[in-house]
Amino acid sequence: MQIDVSAEVILSQLGYSKSDASMKQAEKMISITDNFDKFSKHIFSLNDHLKKMNAYVGLSNKTDYLKIKCDENDAKEILEEFHEEVSHWANKYNVKLQQLDKKPIYYILGTH
Repeated sequence: MQIDVSAEVILSQLGYSKSDASMKQAEKMISITDNFDKFSKHIFSLNDHLKKMNAYVGLSNKTDYLKIKCDENDAKEILEEFHEEVSHWANKYNVKLQQLDKKPIYYILGTH
């Protein structure tokens, strides 16, 4: 069964309230992310895995892409686990990421 991940689904699954602004932001993110439908349903399982590391997948204030972010104050081991988990997820689903300045922040650009 193919699950259609709409802007509304993204917002509810990632814990955002549904407003005109958040709907527009989510719709824009879906439209500019390459092949979003190929990996979109896997974003939610990644978000669930990251929660135990004080990390999450969310809308970005600076770009139109989804971001994956971990609290920079976390222990070194947690940050390493975060980077490994994100890398594993991206490789598994052939997702192209952009890391922000060696920080524990990634943007989901789409598929390769």
